[in-house]
Amino acid sequence: DEDNDSKVCLQDIDNEENYYESALLRKPQFRYLEEIGALCLVDDNDNPLCQREIYLKFMEQKIISWESYDAYKHLKSLGYIVGRHKFPWTLKNVYGTCESASSHDTTESNRLTETEYVNSLSEEFSNLQIRAAVPVFDVYLPNSKFKKSCPDELNFIVCLIRGNPPSVAEIRGLENHCSSIPLNFCHVDHGRVSFFSFAKVELPVLP
Repeated sequence: DEDNDSKVCLQDIDNEENYYESALLRKPQFRYLEEIGALCLVDDNDNPLCQREIYLKFMEQKIISWESYDAYKHLKSLGYIVGRHKFPWTLKNVYGTCESASSHDTTESNRLTETEYVNSLSEEFSNLQIRAAVPVFDVYLPNSKFKKSCPDELNFIVCLIRGNPPSVAEIRGLENHCSSIPLNFCHVDHGRVSFFSFAKVELPVLP
C-alpha cells in the first residue's frame, strides 16, 4: 500500500529530525513514491525538486545503485513489500533493541547509529568474501495489514548479481548467511530486470 508506505516513513522522519536528510535519500521508497507522484520532495527553500535533481543527489551521494533501484521498483510494481536487507524499517526499532538490552543505561552513546549499522553490514559481507552477488533486499508477500513495527515472515531475499554469476562456493556462503531463507538472484541489464534461483539437482547414478 503506497499510501501506507509514505505515511509511515514521513511520520518516522518527523519524530527523528537528525535522521531526516539521510533517510530521505537512503530509502529507495522515497524515490519510488516521488516517481509515481505520491510524494513531493522539496529543497531547503521549500521549492519542489524535479526528478533530475533527485537522481543527481542519488548519484552524487552514491546512496543506492541504479541496478538496485530498478530491482526495487520492479518488485514494488508486482505488489511485494520490500525493505533493505537486514536494515531496520525505522531507527526506532534499533533504539528499542539497544534500550531493552540494557535497561539500566539508555544514553545516546549506547544507541546504534545508522552509520554504525551500515558499517557492521559492510564488515560482515567483507568477511564472507562475496563479490559476485550481494544481498540487497528483504521481500515480503503483499499484505494490506503489514506493520513495519512487526514485519511478517520474510518470504525471500534478493541478491543483486554484479558481473559474472556467483560461484558454487559463493552461493553456499550466501545460503549460510541467509539462514535457509530462499534466495532470488537478480540481474539488471539496461533497465531490464531478471530474477532466477539456483536449485540443487542430484543426478541419477548410472548402472
